Amino acid sequence: MCAGVLWAGMALAQSPVTLTIDARTSGAAIPADFTGLSFGMKTLSGNRAGAHLFSATNTPLITLFQNLGLTHLRVGGTAVESPPATPIPNETDIDNLFAFARAAGVKKIIYSFRLLETNATCQYAATNAALAQYIWSHYQTNLECFALGNEPDLTRVFKQDYVIRNFTSYLDKWKKFAAAITNAVPEAKFAGPDAGSGNITWTTRFAEAEKNSGIITVITEHYYAGGKGKGVAALQGIETMLSPGWLKDYQTLHKKMAVPVLSTGLPFRFTEANDHYSGGIPDASDTFAGALWALDFLHWWAAHDARGVDFHNTTWVASDVIAPDSDGRFKINPKGCGLKAFDLGSHGSVEPIVISNSNGVNLTAYAVRGDRSLFVTIINKEHGAGARAADVTIVSDGTTNDSAVIFLTAPGGDVTAKTGVTLGGASISNDGPWLGKWTPLPPNKAGKCVVKVAAASAAIVKIAAK
Repeated sequence: MCAGVLWAGMALAQSPVTLTIDARTSGAAIPADFTGLSFGMKTLSGNRAGAHLFSATNTPLITLFQNLGLTHLRVGGTAVESPPATPIPNETDIDNLFAFARAAGVKKIIYSFRLLETNATCQYAATNAALAQYIWSHYQTNLECFALGNEPDLTRVFKQDYVIRNFTSYLDKWKKFAAAITNAVPEAKFAGPDAGSGNITWTTRFAEAEKNSGIITVITEHYYAGGKGKGVAALQGIETMLSPGWLKDYQTLHKKMAVPVLSTGLPFRFTEANDHYSGGIPDASDTFAGALWALDFLHWWAAHDARGVDFHNTTWVASDVIAPDSDGRFKINPKGCGLKAFDLGSHGSVEPIVISNSNGVNLTAYAVRGDRSLFVTIINKEHGAGARAADVTIVSDGTTNDSAVIFLTAPGGDVTAKTGVTLGGASISNDGPWLGKWTPLPPNKAGKCVVKVAAASAAIVKIAAK
């Protein structure tokens, strides 16, 4: 094992925390395409000059996807069908999307088709089938599955549909549209239902109805942890984002949505997730607090059976992971550093971890065992006056003295920071590789790994296995 003393900033006091990991028990492996982004369908269309957001020539965006370790992409959202006059992406748009994916290292895409029809003459089932056949014949290796519609429970959108009035009429139409695609592409698979944030009933009913159909790859849910962001003060947003109370909300959702879905034998994925909807909370969603929240959110759901998470990236709002800078080139918001920190410590299988925290530090921790290393992520969400650092001791059998750490920090431990955020001592940019470094921890004969984690920071500890 190992021991070392490293600081990530300053804090007023330290508190002891012990993390005990049972190396004999491993959970499910975290999928290689766990972390991704979700974009509205209108982002596939070219601009007035014919340039595409998703293209093999958008080098800044490609670089950011690579630097963040983003391996999944979902395209859909409300723009897949509303307003109804929105153009449906054509073959050129599709070509550019998949060319981007291959250049950026995106392993899989969930591609959404229109379900909403204002009248019977639209005949979108046939349009979808033709495009599905095109995608399948050209890009099967990068396609996870298709999806139909978006948030069909959202009355203000689907009141425009001439058929859908409730779950029963939705499911009937969904089956007809799916059949049109499978007639054209017999091997086609689907995700669904992409119900609105926290609308558990539609999700569980869909899973139960389709569990034996053989065409469902994953059940999809939308979840904006804090609900509506509009009108929420920035400091209030930060306090709730870093609050232990949100973990209780995750547990409630897991019990009501994930457990019933998993009981059908189908996995689940969040194809839209973020801290708040309605654009997030300016000066909260786009700060370092968002990075700590995102890192915690990803690990919590990876440890609780999720197939993956796609953070919704609306064009362009405070809650985005990626957005244009003042020159129109793409940059990450601090939240992106949280996604990269997860990438560093998530290659392997989840392991049980017991946290001994007698002083009640606002801290979470997660363990993942890879082929050659144990990764322990520690997130200290203490902030503001009286915030405490944590003296963390990691106890686990089967490890060696070969260990290292990377810290996720903001200047002065400021959770409101929008700039200066670093991971492994380096920022993440759009014009070159991320150059963050692991810092070795010195060995200790006592056989324990010790690391100090300052308030408002996170640490990823890598301990080599025997």
